[in-house]
Amino acid sequence: MAGDRFGLSAALATPFAEDGSIDLARMVRHASWCLANGCARVTLFGTTGEGASIGDSEREAVWQALEAAGISEHRLIGGVAAASMESALFQVGQAYEHDAHAVLLPPPFYFKDVDDEGLFRWFASLIERLGGRARDLLLYHIPSVTAVPLSLPLVTRLAEEFPGVVTGVKDSSGDWAYAEALLTAHGERLTILIGDERQLARAVRRGGQGAISGLANLCPAALLPLATEGRDDPRIAPFVDAICGQPVIPAVKGLVAARTGDPAWTAVRPPLLPARDVRPLLPLLDGMLARQATAT
Repeated sequence: MAGDRFGLSAALATPFAEDGSIDLARMVRHASWCLANGCARVTLFGTTGEGASIGDSEREAVWQALEAAGISEHRLIGGVAAASMESALFQVGQAYEHDAHAVLLPPPFYFKDVDDEGLFRWFASLIERLGGRARDLLLYHIPSVTAVPLSLPLVTRLAEEFPGVVTGVKDSSGDWAYAEALLTAHGERLTILIGDERQLARAVRRGGQGAISGLANLCPAALLPLATEGRDDPRIAPFVDAICGQPVIPAVKGLVAARTGDPAWTAVRPPLLPARDVRPLLPLLDGMLARQATAT
């Protein structure tokens, strides 16, 4: 997978109905819009998608709804959110059963201050239990959420121990020094993806393969030159800074609601709360959408 340009994937936001269930029809429409406007793929059940709040049976309903809508499984990436080995195995296996392009795999997130050796044993055990099915695992480094970082030596050890299975890393740390070290060490053999859009163009110029991006829920065509060409856009950093000034997931969903004119998109699952006021972000969104119109 590292030899092919990954491009842009939306870290797909998950819409909820009034009763709190996943609104499958809205999700299909949103995934289709992202794919039609610059995304090569969409990633299900990631951080922006509130994956840690979505149960296994609900995940299955999403997979089936997207497939029934004619969205190719090869355009779908499955995100894992699991602290137990059993749950992680189920979610990875579920993605494989649906022939997903890849699986976004974070470390187990409940226990903190764990040693690299313990993390290696967890990942190794999971891969060994998957057996011959194991493929296309993208390690997910997002310490601001998991509080369990993936050190560069750990990434190196996993890549060397499981070539062809551990095929990439998504770095959502926002730490350029980490991203740069990752690209230097593994840019030629692993698919290195960047979650912080402020660093995306610079990373692609250094050998990064693209992004799994929350911002791609809003303006994928405007992000495409960053993800595929490493082309800077001065509008990105102020927009991301402004979104990060609020709880990010509710802010993104509030902006999806504004873009679509559909207030149902503001719904989030507890313990998250809906965004209080995204109006200060709307001029920045309008600027990005204008850029998107130019890009398309």
